[in-house]
Amino acid sequence: MVLYPVIRKLLEKRVVLASASPRRQEILSNAGLRFEVVPSRFTEKLSKASFPTPYAYAMETAKQKALEVARRMHQKDLRAPDIVIGADTIVALEGLILEKPVDKADAHKMLSRLNGKEHSVFTGVAIVHCSSQGGKLDMDVWEFYEETRVRFSQLSEELLWEYIHSGEPMDKAGGYGIQALGGMLVESIHGDFLNVVGFPLNRFCKKLAELFYPPRPEDLQREKQDSIPAVDTFDNPSDVEGLGSSQGGAQGVRDRPWAEGGKDTKDAGRRPTVESLPPTPVVELIDGYKVSKALFTACKMKVFDLLRDEGPLSTVDIARKIDASECGTGHLLDICVAFGLLDKTDRGYSNTDLASLYLLSDGEYSLHSLAVHNNNHSWHLYNHLESAIREGANQHQRALQITVDDPFQDSFYRNKEKKLQFMRAMHGLINVAARQAATAFDLSRFSSACDLGGCTGALAYQLARQYPGLKVTVFDLPEVVEDAVYFQPGGPQTGQVSFVPGDFFRDSLPEADLYIVCRILHDWSDDKVHQLLSRISSSCKPGGGLLVLEMLPGEDKREARAAVVQSLNMLVQTLGRERTLSEYRSLLQAHGFADVRAAYVGSIVDAVLATRV
Repeated sequence: MVLYPVIRKLLEKRVVLASASPRRQEILSNAGLRFEVVPSRFTEKLSKASFPTPYAYAMETAKQKALEVARRMHQKDLRAPDIVIGADTIVALEGLILEKPVDKADAHKMLSRLNGKEHSVFTGVAIVHCSSQGGKLDMDVWEFYEETRVRFSQLSEELLWEYIHSGEPMDKAGGYGIQALGGMLVESIHGDFLNVVGFPLNRFCKKLAELFYPPRPEDLQREKQDSIPAVDTFDNPSDVEGLGSSQGGAQGVRDRPWAEGGKDTKDAGRRPTVESLPPTPVVELIDGYKVSKALFTACKMKVFDLLRDEGPLSTVDIARKIDASECGTGHLLDICVAFGLLDKTDRGYSNTDLASLYLLSDGEYSLHSLAVHNNNHSWHLYNHLESAIREGANQHQRALQITVDDPFQDSFYRNKEKKLQFMRAMHGLINVAARQAATAFDLSRFSSACDLGGCTGALAYQLARQYPGLKVTVFDLPEVVEDAVYFQPGGPQTGQVSFVPGDFFRDSLPEADLYIVCRILHDWSDDKVHQLLSRISSSCKPGGGLLVLEMLPGEDKREARAAVVQSLNMLVQTLGRERTLSEYRSLLQAHGFADVRAAYVGSIVDAVLATRV
């Protein structure tokens, strides 16, 4: 087989698999790997909420499993294995990690969540290279993960319970095994099948190739990134730079960071050149504002609406219908094609699925108004970004001649059209994330909720759909509540949602079991956030909850691009900033909330749920 040369280099090594999983053992045995099985004793009780992504949790668990086995084997006979392999497979649905069910009821809960939906299967893998001298253990650790997307069919309750009663779900991540009876639940997969079974063999072998014989600089331009070298190009792992015992001792474990593509993020000893490090990412960043402006313009001219109604159309026809020049229209259309918003064929231009879902002005999940709002409002503020950075203050006064402390009051709510434009923008933004936000945690224990600053009720209506017994109050400024009727959907859930006018900084908050602040706290300074949380804490009874929906950047401020961009946006436009999970945990605990849990559900909002004590 094509991967066998990589495996063959390990035949003379003492390789240990730190897992009792028969599926992983079978996958590696079938690949020709010889190994011992030493199940890890590591207790899998890592806090999922402390990890920015599900795959980060899986990789850390895999690493701790492998390290525990390596240390234990060294202590037992002072001879460590050459290689220890750790792995952890999890199922993640909309940011929620599903591991092995504890009982049949838990299995039913998991499978019901997956029913008819697409989810991700992540396997984190850690490869630990061990050596010892003078009784000291040296370990180098490499980590990677693989993701496979799996879609379940829409299954009946009878079929789900029949599968659960078979007993198969009980030792499987997510409650199913794709290689056996669980395969009947799966409609399609995208990615590595063996990854779903429990071990990404293909990626594992490619990683071994990279680790045992990194490509020479002169080979980088000739080799494909994911190719596997022939067997005669491999050296002894202990002779490769970085695999020796120079660190000294088990406390000197070195975790090499790996880019997602599988290459070292640092190339020690070599200076980058234009050939080895092309400028494309930098040029794309420099040109990024042009792409945004092109998207804003296409939305403002309602190009996507036109093509929905009459497409495909030629450049000449589109130019005539939007009252624009043929030359200019052609350039606008072609940039939309280049970025996946339009398709171009001999028949003309037409919308892609992406544009049809998000860029039609009247679509259910439309972000059209958000694009127009950014064009009409945010664009002008970002012309003053340098001033915002130097002064540490929002730029409404300089850009829009606004003198009040609260730009929302003056800029949006005193002008009917501006107010509706802003409400449409916020409605679209929240609506695309509402379902994930409403189901990030099981909120069925609450009978009433109050969405503070809930604007059009997009989240409130989704909560009502998900929890038929939940009564939801939207509490927002009178100017907002008076126009919220324009956004009311049809359906029985409208009876569960009510609107109450008020200012959450000044007026008494409506009584509720659960208080919700969705994309509210990031708008305000720390003093204002403490003020609002104090008011919520005073209104929330013991046992009640607080659901915070905000972006959660990583602790090192680098892990979530969308979150750090949003933080910059807060600097330019408002008085606030994005905050990390640890910052929210400290804030909530300071105001009488405990059991603070997080769910990473998407790029627009993440979820934090806390309980009043």
